[in-house]
Amino acid sequence: MSALTMVEAVHGKTDLARSKWVLSRLRVEPVSQQDSLTAVELLQDTGGQHGHEYAIDALVAALALRVPPPVTVLTSDHDDWSKLCGKRVIIKEV
Repeated sequence: MSALTMVEAVHGKTDLARSKWVLSRLRVEPVSQQDSLTAVELLQDTGGQHGHEYAIDALVAALALRVPPPVTVLTSDHDDWSKLCGKRVIIKEV
């Protein structure tokens, strides 16, 4: 899991203690400079998507593509993830 995923998922009703407990049971991957460059390339490959609307997904996609397979991504936005990762990751809708 990317540390960015947690930032994106938290909202006003989030129980922070429970979130910390969940994180303690997952392997959280840091975001590197290379990940940011890969994210930019992924966005360019999808037709030039850009901006905050796509930034976190692109960074998490870069992480998903650099860890050893198999990789499964849980998302409510199947189309964007298919564009970013193609068939290189397993995409499950939630």
